[in-house]
Amino acid sequence: TLFIKKLYKKKHSFREELDVLIQEQMNKGGSSSNLWALRQIADYMATHGSPASEFSSQNSFMVTPINDLHGWDPGSMVKGERLMRCKLASVHRLLDLFGWTQLPSTCLTMRVSKEQEHFLVLPDGLAYGEVTASNLVKVNILGEVVEKGSTALGVDLSAFGLHSAVYSARPDIRCLLHLHTPATAAVSAMKCGLLPLSHEALLVGDVAYYDYNGVMEEEEDRVELQKSLGPTCKVLVLRNHGIVALGESVEEAFYTIYHIQTACQIQVAALCSAGGEQNLIMLDRSVHRPVARGTVGWAGSTFGPMHKSRLGEHEFEALMRTLDNLGYRTGYAYRFPVLLERSRTRREVEVPATVISFSFHDDGVQPHPRLHPHAQRQQQKTRWLNTPNVYQKVSQEQASPGHRTTWQKSEEITQSSGQAIKIENPNQFVPLFTNPQEVLETRNKIREQNRQDMKTAGPRSQVLASVIPDNSPPTPESVEPPSAPEPETPNPFSELTDLELEEYRKEVQRKQDGTR
Repeated sequence: TLFIKKLYKKKHSFREELDVLIQEQMNKGGSSSNLWALRQIADYMATHGSPASEFSSQNSFMVTPINDLHGWDPGSMVKGERLMRCKLASVHRLLDLFGWTQLPSTCLTMRVSKEQEHFLVLPDGLAYGEVTASNLVKVNILGEVVEKGSTALGVDLSAFGLHSAVYSARPDIRCLLHLHTPATAAVSAMKCGLLPLSHEALLVGDVAYYDYNGVMEEEEDRVELQKSLGPTCKVLVLRNHGIVALGESVEEAFYTIYHIQTACQIQVAALCSAGGEQNLIMLDRSVHRPVARGTVGWAGSTFGPMHKSRLGEHEFEALMRTLDNLGYRTGYAYRFPVLLERSRTRREVEVPATVISFSFHDDGVQPHPRLHPHAQRQQQKTRWLNTPNVYQKVSQEQASPGHRTTWQKSEEITQSSGQAIKIENPNQFVPLFTNPQEVLETRNKIREQNRQDMKTAGPRSQVLASVIPDNSPPTPESVEPPSAPEPETPNPFSELTDLELEEYRKEVQRKQDGTR
């Protein structure tokens, strides 16, 4: 045992030195062949040098790491795309380990950017067990390839057409997981649909149903899909085909698809055992309403600190830790520590952060920074002064001419212009059932005008379009001659001599002295 411990310590130090050497080669810009050889050695040490590999039968073979983005940067990655690639590739590996993969078009996609409408999709012909972060293909809403990834494979446009229609109808969705295992395909073929037989069936929420014929080329099919899906449903059952789970994050989509698979297995087994739907006990959704742990409003553990988390984030992190322990190197950024940190003294050195966490701007789960006590008191005072009575200056009309200004509470003021709407996504004001290609062309045209500085004041008025302006020069007859200036009043002192002016001045002076 002592020999094994010493050997493991040597392997651990060797791996650390190997990582430092790889980082130095990347900074120096060494040859690709040497860097590739060093990475092969590092991957082998990561898969065979961990303590879990001695006790796990699944690690007896070479495991391809999920996060293979070291040194691979095509230049078109947006913020957070590396982490999203690792997440989607990890979901493919999980489905492969669970045995939920099927050869015909089991498609998993993820929205990378809302502004550009780019998506990550698995290339056609690649097995789920060999998916990595770098070989995922980036496409636009029309299925056109934007970034091919590290493989030379293409994309199955027929499978992506369904996802494109769902993304166009639901701008709030960021991840789609399409699954058609034997259990989900059997439930999709039942007229009764998904029955409320188990706790898992209630966790998935509302379920939408759609008669899917395999393609989404016609506009009528897209409109019918949007009507069936609705604005809030997260589960879509494709009749005789399978089930699609929708999520605002990868964690939520996997959480939903996991419970759907379990609920379908329970329903198939229950119907086979009971012999029919009439012999089963249904749960009342109005009475049995399970609360999903991990929602944004969940406070966390009673004994630990209060953390906000997304739906399914705790369960997904547990699965990522399992994959990392098996040597898959997921590259996942953990947000919740497993071990309780011990209290440290002020004399100890601060340890820098080892991972970073990426999230979208509108997620609302980032912790607020701690304020200074004086700033906290000022914030509380400001909040107290502004609540609950907030007054606004309102101008009211009256019978007499003019207006009368009064102060009223905010809740008493009736707004005639409607209610303010928060803009949450760029497609919020796009009319429903609109062709996504037309929306994309219009958006690109507007951006091109902004880029070339071709903005105008808007369309011109056509009210006076039929009136022909008279720009001809005026005729001589119509020109009036300039009027002669009026004669000025003559000066009464202009004809007097200096002697007469002096006598006049003395006379005026005598009159003024006599008056005084």
